[in-house]
Amino acid sequence: MERGRLRVYLGAAPGVGKTHAMLAEGHRRRDRGTDVVVGYVETHGRPRTAEMVGDLEVIARRDVSYRGTAQQEMDLAAILARRPSVVLVDELAHTNVPGSAHEKRWQDVETILEAGISVITTVNVQHLESLNDVTEAITGVRQRETVPDAVVRAADAIELVDMSPQALRRRMAHGNIYHPDKVDAALSNYFREGNLTALRELALLWLADQVEEGLDRYRAQHDIDSTWAARERIVVAISGGPESATLMRRAARISARRSGGEWQALYVTRHDGLSGIAPERLTELRAKAEELGGTLHTVVGDDAAESVLAFARAENATQIILGASRRRWPSVMVRPGVGEQVIAGAREIDVHIVNHDYVRSPRSALASRTDSMGRPRRAAGYLFAVLAPVAVSSAMWRSSHVDGLPTEAMALMAVVVATALIGGLVPAVIAALASGLLLNYLFTPPLYNWTIAAPANITALVLFIVVGIAVAVVVDRAARRTIQARKARAEADALTVLAHTLLTSSDDLPGLLGSACEVFGARGAAVLSRDDAGTESVVAVQGQPVGQVEDGDLTCDIDDRTLLVLRGASLPADQRGLLNAYAAYAKVMTERRAATSAEVERLRLAEADRTRTALLAAVSHDLRSPLAAVKVAVASLRSTEVAWSAEDEAELLATIEESADRLTALVTNLLDMSRIYTGSVHASLAPVGVRRAVLDALAPMPEGDRVTVDVAPSLCVCADAGLLDRVIANIVENALKYTPRAAAIVVDAATRGERTTIRIADNGPGVSDHQPLFAPFQRMGDVPAKDGVGLGLAVARGLTEAMAGSLVTEDTPGGGLTFVLDLPSTTLREESA
Repeated sequence: MERGRLRVYLGAAPGVGKTHAMLAEGHRRRDRGTDVVVGYVETHGRPRTAEMVGDLEVIARRDVSYRGTAQQEMDLAAILARRPSVVLVDELAHTNVPGSAHEKRWQDVETILEAGISVITTVNVQHLESLNDVTEAITGVRQRETVPDAVVRAADAIELVDMSPQALRRRMAHGNIYHPDKVDAALSNYFREGNLTALRELALLWLADQVEEGLDRYRAQHDIDSTWAARERIVVAISGGPESATLMRRAARISARRSGGEWQALYVTRHDGLSGIAPERLTELRAKAEELGGTLHTVVGDDAAESVLAFARAENATQIILGASRRRWPSVMVRPGVGEQVIAGAREIDVHIVNHDYVRSPRSALASRTDSMGRPRRAAGYLFAVLAPVAVSSAMWRSSHVDGLPTEAMALMAVVVATALIGGLVPAVIAALASGLLLNYLFTPPLYNWTIAAPANITALVLFIVVGIAVAVVVDRAARRTIQARKARAEADALTVLAHTLLTSSDDLPGLLGSACEVFGARGAAVLSRDDAGTESVVAVQGQPVGQVEDGDLTCDIDDRTLLVLRGASLPADQRGLLNAYAAYAKVMTERRAATSAEVERLRLAEADRTRTALLAAVSHDLRSPLAAVKVAVASLRSTEVAWSAEDEAELLATIEESADRLTALVTNLLDMSRIYTGSVHASLAPVGVRRAVLDALAPMPEGDRVTVDVAPSLCVCADAGLLDRVIANIVENALKYTPRAAAIVVDAATRGERTTIRIADNGPGVSDHQPLFAPFQRMGDVPAKDGVGLGLAVARGLTEAMAGSLVTEDTPGGGLTFVLDLPSTTLREESA
């Protein structure tokens, strides 16, 4: 059976017209002869939306009983039995009432699609799973109902229903979205212009990403490697040299000229990994690219031009930026540069060659080769290049009757190779020229003069010199690569040790310093900190004591105030990168130390703040009622205007006694919390039976009989009995306050693993914004001023967290609010009540 097609109307916020657009599409298809039915449409009480349903066939909703109330859900079975061509299903992210075929409505839609029925549905961007955290940061509201992005991305068509923030706010002000009594609150909170603008941008960007993903998929399926300039994309190739920042700035300026443009920097490294820029330089360039609004990418390839072109085509780039060549004209004539090769192969991609301050000023190759050799070794190479050809030629001349010209030539060639290994390229070239001259003078007829009789000997002599120089170049390069490989291996081993140290220990600075001593041959190492007055203090030390910078022979800055100091060590300039790596790891460890200390302090302050908040809230909230009762009862007894009977006096005295007992219990709990705040004692955690705790909390409540307790007698939690009593009492009092008498309030509990969840659910009006519920002094707008000060839930959360638990809220299926109290479980069982 062919799968049905899915069409999604995506909106940035409620009220933009998604349901209206879905119904309009349904009418259009029905008028075209398609069998269309309405599976589920939520009008939210909007008359115009209800009118849009019109004469479309509507599948009756299914009644579901949940906790004594009747709820209505989409009838999936009726839709599958009716088998229309198209079904309209509103609110894709909706959570079904427990007992339905699926937990989520998008799962119902999947079933309908598998049955070969096409679906048209709606969803808001804040309900997409990947954007849930982002929208919460924007609006301050956590969406409990989400749909996986993959479900929406798999749709055959996604259409954005867009409306400007100003127009949407006008619709809201006119009462076209919410009931008039909710308009002011909505405009001041969720529907602020800034929120709507951010959500609109989020929806546009998400949809643009899906369009781009579809374009890339189409290009890959059809093997299209040419550039489609749907968006301006710039690739800037950098060498890592000082001109790289100039090129990236130029790319940023070009990209900024067109809205939606983007640019990427590209660095090509060789396969052997022996040539290229230092890792810290690459880190600097990556930071610079991000600062300018771009990104830096690295690819591996021996042909830089081909790598740049391949990357640009893979990214569908429209422009490539290259720096003007730094090579001198002789090398340009011999071999074309990267710029010339990229221009030749770019085809439809525009190539910009950007001038810079470093054109035609490369570092001398000879200087770079010389720098890598120490002075003693260079001197030995030059000495060997002069003396070795003379010595070998003299020995061969004395035995010329035994050997011939080929043997003498090969012996002198060996001298050239040995010279290249000892002193590098320049001494080897000198040795090759000297060997060629001696070969001509001593062994090529006529002997002992610089002339050559046979033309063949001329060719042989020239080839000897050319081959000698070529061999010297190859041997010199191989020797240098070997040296580089050894250095790279040593640095890699050291960095591996560093990485292992960093991963396996949080702040083992002494261990890191010990490793630095081994790698650099130092006798001692230390991390020193310097304050504003310039006084130095030791953070960590290993080996010989290092108390100040002057005690060390090698230093490296960790940050503005901290230094890594090595004693008894010297380091070549080309190995500073490894030292910088040690400094970077030391910085991570010191920052981790500081972060750990700050986190411990933050948690301590947060716990103290929660406890203090709960303490103050309890003082102002829970002490008021018993104090008032005591005052009224005492005033009544002292009154001379009323003659109280013995029964009345007994009742008033009982009220005083009951209130005093309640005050005593509350003061005891408050004193315990104050001790917890000061850190002198901990909450008295012990096994507490959940059912008994709930019944004890309900006992003194006048309307406690409205609450249904569905808790097994065996469930037990690890909590403080007194604090748990206050938590449950405050939550239930809140539910009784806001829930109509005809609505149900149910308390149930279940254990999952090592945690027990107590749920207190009501079927009242619920709330649209869960975030401020636990804030102190938070009161609903319809509560009389005398009915509490809005601290009950703040007290409940503070006391719960003091018992290592959590208290959150969620929507009750079918309407209402559910408080979810999570506490540690215990294996002890309460005796049946």
